[in-house]
This record gives sequence, C-alpha cells and structure tokens, in this order.
Amino acid sequence: MSDMSDVPVVPGSAELSMPANLRLLSDIPLRLSVEVGSTSLRLAELMELNAGSVVELDRQANELLDIMVNGTLVAKGEVVTVNGKFGIRVVDVVAADARLSGIERRQ
Repeated sequence: MSDMSDVPVVPGSAELSMPANLRLLSDIPLRLSVEVGSTSLRLAELMELNAGSVVELDRQANELLDIMVNGTLVAKGEVVTVNGKFGIRVVDVVAADARLSGIERRQ
C-alpha cells in the first residue's frame, strides 16, 4: 500500500477530454466496487464468526484486486491511501471485448 496524498484529484477533469457524444452519459451513476477476495462458508461457520474472527480469502496478499463497475470486472488495481482514506490505483484495464462479453452473459 502506498501513500498518494500528494496526487491532486480534479473532479470533472475527465469530462474535459470526453467526446461530446459520451458527455451525454457522464451523469449516469455507476457503482464502483473493489473485491479483495472471496470464500465459501457453511451456515454453521458463518454463525460462529464474532469480533476478532479471521476469514481466509481465496486471493494472495500480493495479487491485484478486482475493480468492478455494476458487477462487471473492468480493471485490476492496488490499494493506496489518499489523504488518510483508502483508494485504488488502476494497474491494468480489462480489454473492452472481455468486458462486453461479461455484460452479454448477464442478460
């Protein structure tokens, strides 16, 4: 994890370089989430969890995290801190054809 507190964040700066036809869509809200990992538990195991319990996930500590938009994988990244808050640095963007095929499967 690195400290990105010196990196300026300019709200709306991406819209300046956006083509006019995409600016129409720029106000649509999307849910961005970052997946650290996952695991499967039996209900009995879940009910035994309490403060201090540790659940082992299926991802190695040095692996990149999944960046999802509305449930579709769009990129891989790593955790950073920005002004004392967690952030995510995009390391790799998933190819557009892979993202679109993921969307088609859900329909």
